[in-house]
Amino acid sequence: MYKHKRILCTINARGGSKGIPGKNLRELGGLPLIAWSIREARRSAYIDRVIVSSDDEAILAVARAHGAETPFLRPAELARDDTPGVDPVLHAVSALAPESYDYVVLLQPTSPLRTVQDVDGAIARCLDNAWPCLIGVAEAESSPYFTFSMAEDGRMAPVIAQERFHTRRQDLPRCVKPNGAVYVADCVWLAKTRSYLTPETRGYEMPRERSWDIDELLDFDICELILKKAGRI
Repeated sequence: MYKHKRILCTINARGGSKGIPGKNLRELGGLPLIAWSIREARRSAYIDRVIVSSDDEAILAVARAHGAETPFLRPAELARDDTPGVDPVLHAVSALAPESYDYVVLLQPTSPLRTVQDVDGAIARCLDNAWPCLIGVAEAESSPYFTFSMAEDGRMAPVIAQERFHTRRQDLPRCVKPNGAVYVADCVWLAKTRSYLTPETRGYEMPRERSWDIDELLDFDICELILKKAGRI
């Protein structure tokens, strides 16, 4: 077993969503979208502190109303469309100094279907194995081995070169993809790599029904149906 590690959870929610204006505050199943992530984070048996990092005062106010801490207003330069996702996480860790944490957990508010069991399961797997980083993944809907590039003249070439093209999915390697639901990383390691995706990164598989990422309005309707079916609303 491992000795207790200090774990910070940051929920990053900038105010400038262009695809769905006000997305992080839009209602889903009777709660603002961001509240779903705050609620599960606060239920964690491992997380010591839950904060929301945002450049938007309205988001921060809603976050406080649902039990998260908002110790700072995120600088505007860390809330642009092209800001790397890891930068606000590293800012949160450094902004809370001299209080220090061993691990930082990132929960994106656009993954409202994850549960505290997913969060704690990922954290426990990472700590039990002393891994520097673990991220949530889900089985890929379609195998990249079935994917082709196509030239202007219509000629196709497989994206992944194969000695023999396989037509049966069961003959291919099982593929997963990051689902954006949970990221767990050693703070020192993350500051050095400035990336979650390295050869050291491990995956924590989650079912597809809890891996939904909200990107368009239709996703709100789908997620609400899933929440109703699961008896969560």
